[in-house]
Amino acid sequence: MIEDRKRPSRLSGFRVCLIGGAFFLALLAILRPITRFEDCPNYGGNGNASAFANPAWDFYLTLLLFGWVFLVVCEQTLSVTRRGRGGADVALRAAGAITVATVASCGLFANVVVLCH
Repeated sequence: MIEDRKRPSRLSGFRVCLIGGAFFLALLAILRPITRFEDCPNYGGNGNASAFANPAWDFYLTLLLFGWVFLVVCEQTLSVTRRGRGGADVALRAAGAITVATVASCGLFANVVVLCH
């Protein structure tokens, strides 16, 4: 009996990472945060300000970024992600996806949320 096995998708293990990245790009395009230190409301003074028009987005963005990294880690544990791949390939793909999501979220957090603080 010959099995008709599907080849594993090239995006397997990276779907949440890529979709999350696109989501955050769209979210920042909609929210239009301040991107230059000189444009901060507290420039030249003391205190904390937000890079967003609504300061609550500092908290919301932080939660969304943590959630994104958590979902990327969860995706790596799914059997669909590992289907048809060896142990080393699964480990490298998981490490790559988790590293990309973590570095992107930390870079985004450092550049946007703490800009005016």
